[in-house]
Amino acid sequence: MRYQISGKQIDIGAALQSHVQTELGVTVEKYAGRPTDAQVVFSKAAHEYICEATVHLSTGLTCTAKGRATEIYASFDAATEKMDKQLRRYKRRLKDHHKERTSPVELIGASSYILAGNEDTAEESAEPDSLQPIIVAEMETKIPSLSVGEAVMQMELAGAPVLVFRNDKKDGVNVVYRRDDGNIGWIDP
Repeated sequence: MRYQISGKQIDIGAALQSHVQTELGVTVEKYAGRPTDAQVVFSKAAHEYICEATVHLSTGLTCTAKGRATEIYASFDAATEKMDKQLRRYKRRLKDHHKERTSPVELIGASSYILAGNEDTAEESAEPDSLQPIIVAEMETKIPSLSVGEAVMQMELAGAPVLVFRNDKKDGVNVVYRRDDGNIGWIDP
């Protein structure tokens, strides 16, 4: 597994890097057979250290966890505990469904674009002609081909509020999202 361990405005020592590699490796390999790479970023906010860990699994799923503590090692341990819990739930769901994905998740490209707005010059007024917001594409992404259950797992592992995916069974684009009441919503056009 490839590791990318870095700090935002913090020096990361060799001891912390080796600790992250051994502990994260043990945690991930306990539940996932072949993780491909891991990114761990440490930062500091006031008196707390924040550790954000992201692990990409060979099945195409991504697991993300965030930990906070007053010490840097404790923040990593908190993130590792969360990741351990997520991966344990993921593994249990795979066993419960009696379906193991034999091939990696297929990804298709999604087009991205930015709609340009009016550029204000010094002579023009500060008030725009239209109060419509400018639509900005934040990122380019790949759309995975998953079942609905796998899409919900991916959304929970990534900690995302919404996931767009191509449904394996119906071969159409679907959306799963977290509702305000805590349940999962599924849009199948």
